[in-house]
Amino acid sequence: MDLKRLRTFVTVADLGTVSKAALRLRISQSALSRQISDLEYECGFKLFDRIGRRLFLTTRGEQLLEDCRGVLGQIGSLGERIELLKRGDTGVLKLAAPPQTIESVLSGFLPRYAKRFPNVRVKLTEALGMDQVALLERGEVHIGIRHDQGVNPWFESLALPSDDVLAACRPSLLLGRDGMVDIVSLAPHPLLLLDPGYSVRRLFNAACRLADVEPTILLESRAPHTLLALAEAGTGVAIIPSVLRTDRYRLKIARVTHRRKPLRDRFVIQWDKRRPMPGYAQNFCVVLAAYMHEVLPITRPSPK
Repeated sequence: MDLKRLRTFVTVADLGTVSKAALRLRISQSALSRQISDLEYECGFKLFDRIGRRLFLTTRGEQLLEDCRGVLGQIGSLGERIELLKRGDTGVLKLAAPPQTIESVLSGFLPRYAKRFPNVRVKLTEALGMDQVALLERGEVHIGIRHDQGVNPWFESLALPSDDVLAACRPSLLLGRDGMVDIVSLAPHPLLLLDPGYSVRRLFNAACRLADVEPTILLESRAPHTLLALAEAGTGVAIIPSVLRTDRYRLKIARVTHRRKPLRDRFVIQWDKRRPMPGYAQNFCVVLAAYMHEVLPITRPSPK
């Protein structure tokens, strides 16, 4: 069905006369009348009754009018969406991040971003750092927020503040001094550790090997808040990343060190540079990086 005929039909119905409709559409009256006749032939029924110089919709014409308005409205919306897509400021952004980053960072950032960029819909995937590699390579996500392990030369990165390794325990426990605790001093304590899939755990393991320390592991968990709850109860010392929120718990926090150097990992926004990045995704990276520079670290060592 010709959209031009539908627009002509709606215009005639709105204005009531061929002359006014022809003037509005900037076509001759004979061309307009031909379009209406062709549409009536295509439909198989009359659309207008002529009374004097005015045209009045038939019952079937009235029913068709609403459908035509809906179709033309959708076409107009489609045209607007195409223009937005051409400008590169609309679309679906697929983002992968670990659970603690979603909770501590993205839960505050995404509502603010949505207000500024309402035409971009963010689709979140929960994934730990190493799991994000395959998602990025397959193109299942545009962007990942992760600790950079330097394992893929095809990945481009936008640096963020480093993620520190922290020890969390009940406030009454004597642990370290001046907001720091050496990894050797942790050896006698029962430790609550994240699953080896977490980058902070791999970094902690590497530091233990370097310091020749055999940690006393009480629990390994994929749920960071399980460790915090147990640490608050005095069950052990939780080893956590500084991106994790701890403000709901009564805990003493200390930065884990080795030979007085903090254990920390490079935190990045990352994407596969072999794949084209939509304009809105590039902008998202810049805005998110600025926000994360403002809010990180989420958790800091307890004051003296």
